[in-house]
Amino acid sequence: MPTRLQPKAPIAADAILVGDPGRALLLAQALLGQPKMSNHARGLWGYSGRTPAGHELTIQSTGIGGPSAATVLADLAELGVRRAVRVGSCTGLSTEAPLGQLLVVTEAVATEGSATALGVRAGRSVEPDPMLSARLSAELGGEGRTARIASLDTTEAGTAPAGVMAADMQTVAVIARGRSLGIALAAVLIVTATARGERLREELLETAAERAGTVASLALSP
Repeated sequence: MPTRLQPKAPIAADAILVGDPGRALLLAQALLGQPKMSNHARGLWGYSGRTPAGHELTIQSTGIGGPSAATVLADLAELGVRRAVRVGSCTGLSTEAPLGQLLVVTEAVATEGSATALGVRAGRSVEPDPMLSARLSAELGGEGRTARIASLDTTEAGTAPAGVMAADMQTVAVIARGRSLGIALAAVLIVTATARGERLREELLETAAERAGTVASLALSP
């Protein structure tokens, strides 16, 4: 039985993963017709329903950090999820990743910490599912940019390795865990902060999250 999730509605084979429960609700309202709450245990809100095109989709929050996301993903695999897109936030570390930019991850580099428990040594990288990533890029068109990113156990982006465009806290974990579970994983990230301490305004973040969620939903469509 799942260790964290206690589903109250069917879980779809395709899922969008977000860290923040509030963002899960935002995307459920934006993307699903008559969404049903599929999980509220441990504050990990999840919703299931159909898109306007009739595609069954689950939107599930994963909590903060890689260990939480990896555990939730294992539960989702047990419940039948086979493809997923992470819609997350990140800190931009170069001029190519300004506030509000949407990044399709092509490679995620591990740093010291929890990634080692998933079999990814510091300095090594994991790559997302190429087909899902290509579909994300195609749906974004000129709005998005492909990126090599790093995943950290803290929000201190100054500890990120050289040569990455942005840093987050979950992408390495979800891709590595997804691979071991047989789940095709990709990620689209919103630049919500910069290394200089700038932050994306809340109303702009909501708009960017809805756009990223829409792109993820379309990439997951049959």
